[in-house]
Amino acid sequence: MARYDRYMLSQLLILFGFFALILVGIFWINSAVRLFDQLIGDGQSAGTVLRYTILSLPRVVGTILPIAGFAAAIYVTNRLTGESELVVLQSSGLSPWRLARPVLVFGVMIACATAIIAHLLVPQARQELAERQRALTRDVAARLLTEGQFLHPTPGVTFYIREIGSDGTLNDVFLSDNRDSHRSEAFTARRAYLVNTAEDDETARPQLVMIAGMAQSLNHASGQLVTTRFDDFAYDLTQMIRDAGAPEHRAAYLPTGRLLSDPDAVTALTGESRGVVLEEAHGRTRDALISLATALIGFSALLLGTYNQFGPWRQISFAVLILVLVKMSDNLTAGWVRDQAELWPLTYLPAALALAIAAALLAWTARVHRRGAGADTDPGAVLA
Repeated sequence: MARYDRYMLSQLLILFGFFALILVGIFWINSAVRLFDQLIGDGQSAGTVLRYTILSLPRVVGTILPIAGFAAAIYVTNRLTGESELVVLQSSGLSPWRLARPVLVFGVMIACATAIIAHLLVPQARQELAERQRALTRDVAARLLTEGQFLHPTPGVTFYIREIGSDGTLNDVFLSDNRDSHRSEAFTARRAYLVNTAEDDETARPQLVMIAGMAQSLNHASGQLVTTRFDDFAYDLTQMIRDAGAPEHRAAYLPTGRLLSDPDAVTALTGESRGVVLEEAHGRTRDALISLATALIGFSALLLGTYNQFGPWRQISFAVLILVLVKMSDNLTAGWVRDQAELWPLTYLPAALALAIAAALLAWTARVHRRGAGADTDPGAVLA
């Protein structure tokens, strides 16, 4: 049976690697395309886009691992059943609990990998992404000095420069600000200059100084449009840059040990509630446990059915439905914990539910197997 364990585990790992590679590639490319459109549209280089996509990889991998483990368990179990290998092993007296041992080892391996990514790599990657985003938002020239294109440095703001002179003059500038739900503003100017009021990037207040232009202000409630012509006008870009930047401190950026050791200090640092901090910390372990359960659910669900000429689609659909219910319970309990921090033990309820369902499926399969074996052979001759 050690040979069966090695054979089953090797098949699971091979298929897991295949599915993980394909799914990570699909999700990563999709994420990279969105980042490419956003960053290139803001005037960033291809190198910046590449760094962003690499930093987004740990989160993508952490999301894909449970899905790849489930797909590998489904595929390998279905193939071994179709080739009658599992049928022969069950007929020889092996119980579903014994057959599930290599799947359990496989699930533990996925859970360990998911835990490492969730506890170590993802927080570091998120923090690095936030720091780079804040650096980009402080780099006003990189975000705004692009001629001939309508830029959107932050939601509700549109900026356009027809031409940038060799001396840094911005010719024919248009700025539209619709962030205020009660009022819209639009500015046009023949010339403009981008200046900072401080040399330190952390405390700088970038301003757009417009020359020979016009300002239009529309009151949404009254419908009144006010037009003002000016010789020079300074528009403060500080709030625009601040709105576009990532928060400096969040629970998602911090290591799990810090979140659990002093959640009150993290709450004071990030401004997030204690429930959000505890849900983030315990949720990382919960995701790893769910990764273990997904492989077991995929294996045990396929053992339930008998041969069908149309394939095991009913069992697969049943397993997918179970995972959907687990995910729904995950979202539900996460909301409860965020609202009430003292309910943090409920964070592990979805993982416990998933493991309990996998155990129940294996127990039911073992019961059916014993009944079937007892109809043809002496019950004492069958080892469950």
